[in-house]
Amino acid sequence: MRPRGTAGAAAGLLLALAAADCTGGEDGAVPRRSPASTAESRPATERPGAESPRTSPPPAPSPADPVSIAGLAAREHTGSGLRLGSVLARTSAYTRYAVTYQANGLTISGVMNVPEGDGPFPALVLAHGYIDPDVYVTGQGMPREQDLLARNGHVVLHVDYRNHAGSDKDPDNDVNLRLGYTEDVIGAAMALRSAGRPEIDGDRIGLLGRSMGGGVVYNTLVVAPGLFDAAVVYAPVSARPEENLDHFQRRSGDPVVAEIEARHGTPDSDPEFWRQLSPLTHADRLTEPLLIHHGTADGTCPLRWSREAAAAFRAAGKDVELRTYEGEGHTFGSRWRESMEVTMAHFDRHLR
Repeated sequence: MRPRGTAGAAAGLLLALAAADCTGGEDGAVPRRSPASTAESRPATERPGAESPRTSPPPAPSPADPVSIAGLAAREHTGSGLRLGSVLARTSAYTRYAVTYQANGLTISGVMNVPEGDGPFPALVLAHGYIDPDVYVTGQGMPREQDLLARNGHVVLHVDYRNHAGSDKDPDNDVNLRLGYTEDVIGAAMALRSAGRPEIDGDRIGLLGRSMGGGVVYNTLVVAPGLFDAAVVYAPVSARPEENLDHFQRRSGDPVVAEIEARHGTPDSDPEFWRQLSPLTHADRLTEPLLIHHGTADGTCPLRWSREAAAAFRAAGKDVELRTYEGEGHTFGSRWRESMEVTMAHFDRHLR
């Protein structure tokens, strides 16, 4: 096991998160290694440059912008108080509970599937895609994944995020580029680890996100390296926040775009701020093995976004694999079960 905890910040790291997606589609059983499922995995190593012994020490870094990766990484994150509430469903394989926990002083709601049988079980935190908070209900998003992963012997904690369902409100979250969702996911892992419940193995925790939740995963991995043991993303948004702002929010006429740019500047007026908001700028902070799934016919999040992210992480010498699925759209249909077999094998390899 790697050492745990949220790493200290490197100066100048900055981040954002953008929106897209909710999940859906039908699953189907397909052989796991069909020719149309392509693995694009070539981990690279980076050769460190030689340092001159006469080089002067670098200047002291400026204080980190709190709306940044550096600001989040420098923060002492807290996650605790996992409480199981009412039973929402019982199946032969698991029991589904309403839950709450504390993350950096906020109460966050969610649902948790607990497998039947003797624990402790490895745990997974799920980060859902974009669903309008005004219509979102607790546990919404990724129902297929929640069910199958619990049946495969994982405690599954699906995070509602702040401003969703029964979670506390954070009025600045949207104008601050939804970085609070990253805090909520970090807090979920810490709450699982500190819960002291016999069914939860706090030393084995993975992370899975879809679409916007894939962006939350990227952010979490570079803000808190070492917190999770492995990660998977499906059809993630761009790792460049200005692309997400243009592709989703500006195109839809979202009024928060003007507020964001009034507070933080535009990509044209302050390109360095926006560049530093990308987790790819800080790909060297990644420590977890990362698996990316993306369909070639995704009309919501272009495949090129995942190819760029995978290439950047590989260039930093990281363990990343991109699997592409010919003809699959954003939510995955007939190839979903195949992709989940690969996902479960990834978690089994790194969490068991």
